[in-house]
Amino acid sequence: MPKMKTKSSAKKRFKLTGSGKIKRKHAFKSHILTKKSKKRKLKLTHSGLVHESDENNIKEQLRLK
Repeated sequence: MPKMKTKSSAKKRFKLTGSGKIKRKHAFKSHILTKKSKKRKLKLTHSGLVHESDENNIKEQLRLK
């Protein structure tokens, strides 16, 4: 039986916090930034948490379940 491998895309995008939640970054901050307001770009800079309904899918991709 081969080893279970993690999904490389999920490995690059998500980190596990100390309390077991999954941290993520916001999208839409890579290019075409001129039309976006300063406030909007600042809010996109900070990381957020993954919603509970998506946590099971991501944990499965990271092989945490």
